[in-house]
Amino acid sequence: MSNTHSEPNSLINASSPYLLQHAYNPVHWYEWGTEALEKAKAENKLILVSIGYSACHWCHVMERESFENHEVAEVMNQHFVCIKIDREERPDIDQIYMYAIQLMTGSGGWPLNCICLPDQRPVYGGTYFRKNDWINILENVAALWANEPDKAIQYADRLISGIKDSEKIIPSPKEEEYTEVHLTEIIEPWKRHFDIGFGGYNRAPKFPLPNNWAFLLRYGFLKDDESVFTAVCHTLEEMSRGGIYDQIGGGFARYSVDDKWHVPHFEKMLYDNAQLISLYIEAYQCTKFDSFKQTAVESIDWVFKEMTSPDGLFYSALDADSEGVEGKFYVWDKQEFNSILGDDAKLLADYYNVTTDGNWEEEQTNILRKTIADDDLIEKYGIDAATLYDKVQSARAKLIEVRDRRIRPGLDDKCLTAWNGMMIKALADAATVLNHELYYAKAAAAAKFVLTNVKDKNGGLYRNFKNGKASITGFLDDYAFLIEALIGLYEYDFDQYWLIEAKALADYVITNFSDPDSPMFFYTSAESESLIARKHEIMDNVIPASNSTMAQNLKKLGLLFDVEAYITKADEMLTAIFPKIKTYGSAYSNWAIQLLNEIQGINEIAIVGLETDAIKLELSNHYIPNKITLGGTKSNLPLLKGKQSNETKVYICRNKVCQLPVKTVEEALAYLH
Repeated sequence: MSNTHSEPNSLINASSPYLLQHAYNPVHWYEWGTEALEKAKAENKLILVSIGYSACHWCHVMERESFENHEVAEVMNQHFVCIKIDREERPDIDQIYMYAIQLMTGSGGWPLNCICLPDQRPVYGGTYFRKNDWINILENVAALWANEPDKAIQYADRLISGIKDSEKIIPSPKEEEYTEVHLTEIIEPWKRHFDIGFGGYNRAPKFPLPNNWAFLLRYGFLKDDESVFTAVCHTLEEMSRGGIYDQIGGGFARYSVDDKWHVPHFEKMLYDNAQLISLYIEAYQCTKFDSFKQTAVESIDWVFKEMTSPDGLFYSALDADSEGVEGKFYVWDKQEFNSILGDDAKLLADYYNVTTDGNWEEEQTNILRKTIADDDLIEKYGIDAATLYDKVQSARAKLIEVRDRRIRPGLDDKCLTAWNGMMIKALADAATVLNHELYYAKAAAAAKFVLTNVKDKNGGLYRNFKNGKASITGFLDDYAFLIEALIGLYEYDFDQYWLIEAKALADYVITNFSDPDSPMFFYTSAESESLIARKHEIMDNVIPASNSTMAQNLKKLGLLFDVEAYITKADEMLTAIFPKIKTYGSAYSNWAIQLLNEIQGINEIAIVGLETDAIKLELSNHYIPNKITLGGTKSNLPLLKGKQSNETKVYICRNKVCQLPVKTVEEALAYLH
């Protein structure tokens, strides 16, 4: 924490670690809330909304250059009511002002700085500004407001109508049945962007985009499209061998700045890693490639070691910087590397691409990555695979021991419901595929904690939990990802408790997030404070859209509980978005998963009898991406009514029609094929 100012500003009482980082800035920062907004109105002052997050490198740079500088602070304090926002706690505010910046400048990002009228409507903004440019902008906009307020108001009027009209999805009738042709129309233009050499897409920077590859994996498998399937496997292999993956500690950084997955932007986010664990587990279930399993397990180990709170919830992020230097915690010079590993240093330097001058030329240091195939190293050094494995494991332990003594990157220790939902789902996925009881136990404990401690008296969710407190009304993604996680837990343990909680949350969403003019749900609840616009979240980005996730949840819950209204709602949502999918497949990949399920059909697999667990375990060895699984000895779910018996039976149902029960997984799979 910077001590450039002896007296703290009002951020000293914030729950967000990002806001607390700014508590000793000389800027008179406020949190978003009544005090600041009323002050702006009462004094007719412009509002400066500055948005970032704790792991954001350029946010820290702008803080050092401008917000810690007394000259800059004087200008900010004189002309503006300055509000600092953690975008992860308040994505609802971030959405609005990010869209405003994109309308003004054609691009966006963080730090995001937006100047608004006293009524919160935006008039000017951008992302990172150098100190002198920032002072000029502040003085010019303040002068405009003082001398020509009508101009500023006209500009705000135009911007706000653009914000309100954006992403408006209106109901549309389903004009035709979905077919294979529609999938081909989506996939063919998409394929042109694959990077055949290094995996991912042929551009830089490179983001993992796990939901894209989850759709493409399922499509490649179900449609037997070898080119797509190979592109997915190659991408997952290259990512896990690159510098974007922490080779000794596990877990992925947010993206790589180059096209080879080599130099990461070093922050590690819970949401990326949760989704990537699910993806690598799914890919392992499909291919049985041990490297995919290893990547998932190492990443889970990292989450347990570094990202788990005493409550059993999961923290948000690790910073890119330590000691004010990006990546310093993670990189190695050759001399230190050699001294730690001794006789094995030459082999391990080859294994991890460690060079005397450094493989990261810009910083003259080494980011550990794998550029040589294991078989080539085995041949070069005349050893066998077991010896190589032992040497690598020994080296990892030694390097981790040294690294753990370094000054650590900052930890963002707030717990967000949406991201915890993703992590709970990842652990449920891993527990199912790897038959790992501990993963399930940790997932179940986290889910129970949220359902007990992060809910309000009306049954709604809070967004955040930190220091024993939850304070922010939940958003659509909090519900969507938690419901998805609860369904995943049910499919592991067949405990109907999870489904009852999921259904109650879905009903809450329908009551409090519905838009009478659109099939889509609003991002904010009717219980939330009102902002200048109420937005929908439609496009799948690094995180799938809350609406696409909610549509899939409603489809599954509709099938599990036989609630036609849920299924109809999910279908209406997909119908409205369908024309957009083929225009830009990668931005609608989660919607595309729903479309794939519609075309392939969803297999409802019901398991009853005393040997339910054994059948479920055997079934988990097989990759069936388009399925829901249900069962148990006591259940009143419609699909299980009249099917209970001590004798073990498996029912395969589709579109309200069940095949005759069978006794083995092998016979059940014959129905699926």
